[in-house]
Amino acid sequence: MTLFVALVNWTDQGIRTVQRSPARFDEAKAELEAMGGRILHLFMTMGPHDLVVVYETPDDAIAARWTLQLVSRGNVRTLTMKAYPEAAYREIVGALG
Repeated sequence: MTLFVALVNWTDQGIRTVQRSPARFDEAKAELEAMGGRILHLFMTMGPHDLVVVYETPDDAIAARWTLQLVSRGNVRTLTMKAYPEAAYREIVGALG
């Protein structure tokens, strides 16, 4: 599974209906699970981003499809980063010689 971290901000539309945000999150979570992925963590944060979501998918294409599906509703914008766990980090850096 490939790991991702998404920094999420509510749009004007999303913040006007923020009370519905937990239900929208549950829908998005179920959609990701139907694609073979899963959300590992959700954090509401203070600062430049409203939410941080850590999730995994079988491949990059599924992550892209799920993200596009999510943001096309107009409630959030995302900045998504592919993440490498510690073992992969050590392998990548170790291969530098």
